[in-house]
Amino acid sequence: MCRVLIAIAEILLFSALILASRCANFREVFVGGDVYFTDADCYSRMTRARICLEDPGTILRHHSFENFPAGTTPHTTAPLDYLLAGLAAALKPFTSRALDMAGAIASPILGLTTGWFLWWWSRRARIRHRFALLLLYAASPILAHATQLGRPDHQALLLALMAFALCAEFSLINESSRRWSVVSGCSWGLALWVSLYEPLILLGAVALAQLLIARKSFTASHRIPGWIVLGVIVLVAFAVERRMPEWPRNSELFFNWARTIGELSPVPISDPVWLRWAGLLILAAPALFWIAVAKRRALPVFLAAALCVTFALTVWQARWACFFVLMFSLALPFLLELVANRLAAGVIAVVSLYPILQDWDERIWPSEERQALLNEQRVERVAFREIARGIDGPFLAPWWWSPALAYWTGQPGTGGSSHEALDGIERSARLYLAADPAQARAILQETRVKWVVAYDAGRVLANSAELLGVPVPQNALGQVLDRAPSQAPPDFQLAAQNSAAKLFLVRFFREK
Repeated sequence: MCRVLIAIAEILLFSALILASRCANFREVFVGGDVYFTDADCYSRMTRARICLEDPGTILRHHSFENFPAGTTPHTTAPLDYLLAGLAAALKPFTSRALDMAGAIASPILGLTTGWFLWWWSRRARIRHRFALLLLYAASPILAHATQLGRPDHQALLLALMAFALCAEFSLINESSRRWSVVSGCSWGLALWVSLYEPLILLGAVALAQLLIARKSFTASHRIPGWIVLGVIVLVAFAVERRMPEWPRNSELFFNWARTIGELSPVPISDPVWLRWAGLLILAAPALFWIAVAKRRALPVFLAAALCVTFALTVWQARWACFFVLMFSLALPFLLELVANRLAAGVIAVVSLYPILQDWDERIWPSEERQALLNEQRVERVAFREIARGIDGPFLAPWWWSPALAYWTGQPGTGGSSHEALDGIERSARLYLAADPAQARAILQETRVKWVVAYDAGRVLANSAELLGVPVPQNALGQVLDRAPSQAPPDFQLAAQNSAAKLFLVRFFREK
C-alpha cells in the first residue's frame, strides 16, 4: 500500500511540473476569448488540420493557402494533421472553438503523455537515478518550448516517438521481447512518417552504433517483428503521402531567409544557453561520458551515439536542441551511476537545476522591459486579427504574418513560413522594397492579390533587404504604405488601419 501511495504522489507531482512548465505562457495564448498560436508555422499546421476536419480522409499534398497563386508542395505529413483534427472532433461537444482549443492543448498533451511513459518505463526498468531524468524532462525550458501550450508542431510528436523508440531500444538490450521490438519498430516508423529529417538521422546513428557494438542483439530473431512493422509503416507512409521533400531551387535566397530564423541559427559551445537548457551537469557531462565509455559502464552505446550526434547538430542549428536535451535527460541516470554515493548523486542532480530555475524565474516574473514587450506583442496580435476581418480575397503581407492571416480569413497569401514558399516570400519582399509605382504594379499583377497589408516599415524593409541581399531604397513602398498612406501610389486604396497594420485594397483588382 505504501508503494502505491508513493507512486501516486510521484505521478501527480511529476504531472503538475510538466503542465506548469508547458502552460506557463497561457497569458500569451488565450487573449480576449481567442486563441493565438506561438509560431507562424503553427497557423499553417492548423489550416491543414481545419481542411482535414472539414473533409475527413483528405491528404494534403499541395498548399493553395501559401505562395499564392502557385501554391506549394509541403514537407508536412498527415499524422499530426489527423491527431489535431481528431482532438478537435472530440472537443466539439464542449466548446464552440474546438479546433483552436485542440491546437492549443495538443502539444502539452503529447508532452504529458511522454512524461507518463518515461515515468512508467524508468520505474519498470529500475533505473537507479530515474528522478534526474524525470526532473530534467519536466523542467527543461527547451523541452517545455517544444511541447508548450499553443504550439501545435511536429516536434512535440517527434519527441514522444523518439522517447518511446529509445526506451524500447534500451529494454531490448536487457530482454528478448517481441513486444518491445514492435514498440521500437512502430515508433521509428511513425517518426519517419512524420518527418524524414531528424528521425532518419537518429535512426541511422542508433543503428550504426548497434551494428558496430551489439550486432547480435540488434539482429536477433526477436527483433524481426519490429523491423517488419517499421517497413510496413514506411511503405504505407510513402503510399499515402506520395511525395518527397525538395531542396529549395534558389539557394542564395534560402540561406538569406534561414539567417532570419532563430531555430536555424548555430549555438556556440560557449553560449550560456546550454546551462539554461540542461543544467550545470552538462559541464561535467564530457568527463562523465568519457569515464563511462572507458570503464564500459552502463551507458548504452546507442544512446551515447544519439547524444553525440544531437549535440553536434545543435551546435550547427538550434532546432536540434530539444532532441539533444531529451537524449541528455535519458543519459543522465547512467552518468550519475559514476557517483558512488546515491545521496550525493541526488544532491548534485538537484543543484544542477539552478540555471534552469533561474530561467523560469525570469519567464514567470519578467522584468518591466520584458513585460512591456509581451504586452506590445499581445496587443499587436489582437490588432492583426482585427485587420484580418477585412480580407476577403488573396492577400500579400509580411511573410511571418501570412500564415496567421490565412488561417483567420480562409484566404490564400503570397508568402508563407516554410522554405517551400520562398518564391512568394521573394515577391513580397520585392513589393515592399519597390521604389517605382510601375514596378509595384507589375508585382501586383504577377501575384494577383486583392489586398496588401502594411506593417512596421523598419522591420519589414530590413527583413526584405536582408532576404534579397540589396540595400533599402529611398521611398520604398513599404515605408510609404506604413508611414504616409495618403501618399500611396494610385493602385493602393486604404481600407482599414489600426495600431498594428494598415490594409490596402488593390484598385485595379476592384476595377476588374
